[in-house]
Amino acid sequence: MNAVTWDQRERIIALLADASADPSVRAVVVTATGRGFCAGADLRGGPPAGGERVVGDVSRMIRRGAQRFIGAVMDCEKPVIAAVNGTAAGIGAHLAFACDLVLSAESARFVEVFARRGLVPDGGGAYLLPRLIGPQRAKELLFFGDAVPAAEACAMGLVNRVVPAEDLDRTARAWAERLAQGPTRALALTKQLVNASLDADRATAFAAEATAQELNMTTRDAQEGVAAFVERREATYEGR
Repeated sequence: MNAVTWDQRERIIALLADASADPSVRAVVVTATGRGFCAGADLRGGPPAGGERVVGDVSRMIRRGAQRFIGAVMDCEKPVIAAVNGTAAGIGAHLAFACDLVLSAESARFVEVFARRGLVPDGGGAYLLPRLIGPQRAKELLFFGDAVPAAEACAMGLVNRVVPAEDLDRTARAWAERLAQGPTRALALTKQLVNASLDADRATAFAAEATAQELNMTTRDAQEGVAAFVERREATYEGR
């Protein structure tokens, strides 16, 4: 069910960082094989604990692990699509919700399993869910831990689109290709503005918008977009 191991988490974080730095990468798709998307964290296979646990060990582990993992998705400078092929539970659900766009197979489901195990949600769950569906619905999911079918998740606003399982890969590729043909730096700045707006007052958000506009107008793609509009032709973006 693709529970995330320590090694896999570090590998995905590194791949997302590489995607941000590589101009040839224009979009990212996070998906899985088999019956599940991600069943949560696999606590086996991590670095040895070593010695007696002291106060601060758990919070440090969460900051360096689950929070870093989800932050890597949200901070990636390329659009990130989740193609959820099956059950997304625990941090697996948060991995999907942290992505910029979420596609889901009809058979997929999302489960906030933490309370069922006597745990507090990690990986940004209590941060992401209220911003996506509001605090009351977020608390319902987090308190009860019930499985949410894909169609219901879409109606809530957790998922952008639900498709038949056999169409998931094709749809994800079509969306990724469409994003890859877009103005990559403008999309990156737009992503930053939207993510930051949820925690900012109007003055801060407006200042960030003005700065983003200033930065974006130095890119080739912005100049190409304006030229294409003036010349009444389709723009061709290079991601630079």
